[in-house]
Amino acid sequence: MTIHSVARETIARLQATASLNATLAWSEEAITRQAAELDATPAGPLSGMAIAIKDNIVTKDLPTTCASRILEGYVSPFEATAVTRLRTAGALLACKANLDEFAMGSSTEHSAYGRVLHPLDPERVPGGSSGGSAALVAAGVVPAALGSETGGSVRQPAAFCGVVGIKPGYGRVSRSGLVAFGSSLDCISPFGATVDDAARVLAAMSGADPLDATTHALPPLELADARTDLKGLTIGLPREYFPADLDPGIRAGCDRAIAALRDLGAHVREVSLPNTGAAVPAYYIVNPAEAAANLARYDGVRYGVRHVGPEGDLRALYRATRGRGFGAEVRRRILVGTFALSAGYADRYYARAQAARRMVAADFAQAFADGIDLLFTPTTPTPAFRAGEKLDDPVQMYLADVFVCPSSLAGVPAMSQPIGRSEGLPLGGQLIAPHLGEATMIAAARLLEAALDPVAEVR
Repeated sequence: MTIHSVARETIARLQATASLNATLAWSEEAITRQAAELDATPAGPLSGMAIAIKDNIVTKDLPTTCASRILEGYVSPFEATAVTRLRTAGALLACKANLDEFAMGSSTEHSAYGRVLHPLDPERVPGGSSGGSAALVAAGVVPAALGSETGGSVRQPAAFCGVVGIKPGYGRVSRSGLVAFGSSLDCISPFGATVDDAARVLAAMSGADPLDATTHALPPLELADARTDLKGLTIGLPREYFPADLDPGIRAGCDRAIAALRDLGAHVREVSLPNTGAAVPAYYIVNPAEAAANLARYDGVRYGVRHVGPEGDLRALYRATRGRGFGAEVRRRILVGTFALSAGYADRYYARAQAARRMVAADFAQAFADGIDLLFTPTTPTPAFRAGEKLDDPVQMYLADVFVCPSSLAGVPAMSQPIGRSEGLPLGGQLIAPHLGEATMIAAARLLEAALDPVAEVR
C-alpha cells in the first residue's frame, strides 16, 4: 500500500469518527502533502504509519492549544524533537489529539473543547489526560499515537480503551517541544494498537538530544531482545497493588495474565513495595508545585490570548487572561502548587512530598536489586468509569492513578497492555521495569500479548 493510500484511508477514518471529539486539529491538505513527500523519499522504519499527536506536543503545521482557551490558535515556530524524529522515520502525522487541559486530568473531561467519548461506550470516559490519543488508536483511526505521561496519563487511558501504552524511563525520550507540566515527571510516550506498534514508535523517537539536558547520553533504543519464552525471568507481584477490594473483573484479568506469564516460563513471586500508599499524596503535591511554576508563563504578554481587565493595568491583564483562559482543574492545581511552595509551607508540604517520592523510588530499586526482573500489576483499580461520575470529587478522580503514579515518581519504565474484558470493557495489565529496562519489558509484553486474547471476557 502506498503512503498516498494510507493518507486517503486516514482522512476517511478521521471524518467517520468526528463524533468521538478526539481530535482538535487536522488538515486534509497537510496529510496529502506529507504523503506526497513521503512517497518520493526512501522508506523509513515507520514508513506508512499514521500517527496522532497529543495537542501538548508542538508542531509547526497545526496549532498547539493544550486543549486550553489560553493558547487558542497558537502555532509553534518550532517542532518537538520527538515529532521531527517520527517524520524522519517516515511516519505520517495525522492530527492533533484532544486531552485534559494542559494534561491535567484522568478522564479527558477537562478539555476546553469538550470531553472525548470512549470508542466502545460513549457514556464512559477514555481515561486521561491522553484520552484523545488513546481513543483514536482504539477506534482504528491510526495504529499509533503520541501522548504524554506525568503520572499515568498514557497507561491509564490505554487500559481504559484496550490499547498498548508505553511510558519510557525518564530521560529515554527528549522532552524538547513537550509543553511543560511537571518537568521532573513528564515523558512523551507512545500508544499502539499492538505492542510492536508502540515499541517501534518509541524506538524511533528515543535517544540523546542536545536540546534536552535530561536525556540519557545513549543511542536510540534497540529492540533486539527476541526471546521466545520468559525462562530465567523473575516477575514480582507487589501485594500493595492487589487489595482485597480490587474490582473483580480487574482481578480476574490479572489472574489470567499471571497464569500466562507462568506458562511462558517466568518465575512469579509476591513482593512488597511498602511506600506505595504515599505515592498519590506525594504526586499531588510535587505535580501541582511544578505545574504552578511552569504555567506562570501564560500571562497574556508573550503568547496566547490576551484579555485586558477593566482596570487596564498589568495586574488586571494577568487576572483577566488567566482567569478566563484557564479551566477549573488547571486553576485548582495552580492554587494547590502555589500554596505548597509558599513561605512557611514549602518544608511542611513540598519537602515532605519529595522525601516520600524518594522512598517510593527506593522501593522499586530494592525490588529490582533483590532479583526481580519485572513487576506485574493492574494498570487501574477499575475499568473505564462513567462520564461525570468523579467530576465533583477530585480526590476520587486522582485515585484513578493509584497504580500508575508510583513508577512515574520513580522515573522507571512501565507499560499497559490489554489483558481481556469485563462486561465488554477493556482491562489493562501493567509491566514495570528497572531503569533502562525497556527492551526486556517490551519483549515480555510481546509474548504475553501473543498468549492472551485481548478481547476475551474474563468473568
